[in-house]
Amino acid sequence: MDVRIRTAIISVFSKDRIDEIARLLNKLGIKVLSTGGTYDYLQKQGLDVISVESVTGYPSIFGGRVKTLHPKVLGGILYRREDPRDLQELEKYGIPPVDLVIVDLYPFENTVATTKDEDEIIEKIDIGGISLIRAAAKNFRDVVIVPSASHYNHLIELLQKKEGITSLEDRKYFATQAFNVSSHYDTKIFEYFNKEQNIPAFKKSIIQSFPLRYGENPHQQALFYGNLDEVFNQLHGKVISYNNIVDIDAAIALSKEFCEPTFVVIKHTNACGVASRTNLKKAWYDALACDPISAFGGVIIANRPIDTGVAEELNKLFFEILIASEYDEKALEILKSKKNRILLQKKSVDFSEVQFKSILNGALEQEKDLKTEMESDFHLVSKKAPTDTEVSDLIFANKIVKHQKSNTIVLVRGKQLIGSGTGQTSRVDALKQAIQKAHDFGFELKGAVMASDAFFPFADSVEIACREGISAVVQPGGSIKDADSISFCDEHEMSMVFTGIRHFKH
Repeated sequence: MDVRIRTAIISVFSKDRIDEIARLLNKLGIKVLSTGGTYDYLQKQGLDVISVESVTGYPSIFGGRVKTLHPKVLGGILYRREDPRDLQELEKYGIPPVDLVIVDLYPFENTVATTKDEDEIIEKIDIGGISLIRAAAKNFRDVVIVPSASHYNHLIELLQKKEGITSLEDRKYFATQAFNVSSHYDTKIFEYFNKEQNIPAFKKSIIQSFPLRYGENPHQQALFYGNLDEVFNQLHGKVISYNNIVDIDAAIALSKEFCEPTFVVIKHTNACGVASRTNLKKAWYDALACDPISAFGGVIIANRPIDTGVAEELNKLFFEILIASEYDEKALEILKSKKNRILLQKKSVDFSEVQFKSILNGALEQEKDLKTEMESDFHLVSKKAPTDTEVSDLIFANKIVKHQKSNTIVLVRGKQLIGSGTGQTSRVDALKQAIQKAHDFGFELKGAVMASDAFFPFADSVEIACREGISAVVQPGGSIKDADSISFCDEHEMSMVFTGIRHFKH
């Protein structure tokens, strides 16, 4: 059913384009009611506007906390146009009908992000605006609700095209947007209060989204919820895909572990190349050497700016994505030679320390694995202690192992990943895969170190490692047969340290 708008109420925080809307409403002969600062602003623009106070007979009170919470406002929005009793009451109490409600809420989320002053934050919890939104959205059969400044453009187009007439479809669309805005607003308020109370309730709300070409596979539809512009600038290349985003996340997480000039190469979220060196070009050579076959089509991240020399070497390889904080002008020119290659300039941004995923008929939530063991976390369990070089490599290997899919084993020598077994159903299989990788690409395992994401249930893994010349091991410990592994190390002059921290990743 089509409805002609005759009266509108405007109560907004953001005044951008609101004068344009009010001018259009005046032109269409639509009466405009407004509150407080919005009323003053529109009057100064020379627009025909009526104060809400003149309708309700009450001024704005309690420092502006109460302006529109009045039956003559909410009643004019909520009454049912085809209900005889509602119509009688409307006339009896002299309530003016309202057909269009325009609201832009106090910026609560912005205020939380910019101040710790609780009084200021609390004052930005909108009461009247959220009530207007819910009332108008509930009565969508007769009323249009514009719930935020981001919907002004749509309203302007509608008014220009239909000259103040709306369809049920129009009103239901705006009502849906209204409940999206109000639920998001309430969720952010709950999140603020729940930092102290820690009530176990799964409430997440992200307004921004963009459609992806497809999900993990072409037959799966997908969206990303969030604002990737906060994380990086895309300087070149095709549109980022679902799998790209997953790999970018893995690449950034692992790269953050390293302080020295380091390159990380990711394939299907697992590292297939990592090396730290005194300069970035050497780091690239050695990261690529880890597994040049898997690096083909991979995601690469550097923790230093990309200069021309590094860009020339990178350009010899086909890869999908390169991430760095900076690129010099010539480097960008070189790297842009491939049309679809994605080049990202990473920004400095803090990520949530909590992660969650949908599963079965609910969701799992947990703290991220942010524990990175250093030498002080190592508990020596073998008679022989690792050398300083081995300690350095054990720390390096343990940083990588926590980011690989379980079961996983990582082999490192000289701050270079030389073999990795990932996603295996047994730890021995993961070790065998890591050893095979090292052999395939010509790495010497004598003097290398081994890291495991979880304990060794039997001594077989250290026995295999010993045969290959691996000299030091880091693992969480905790097996009922730890003594067997320790005894073997002591008998064969291997060093072993426990961390007490498991790093499963599924």
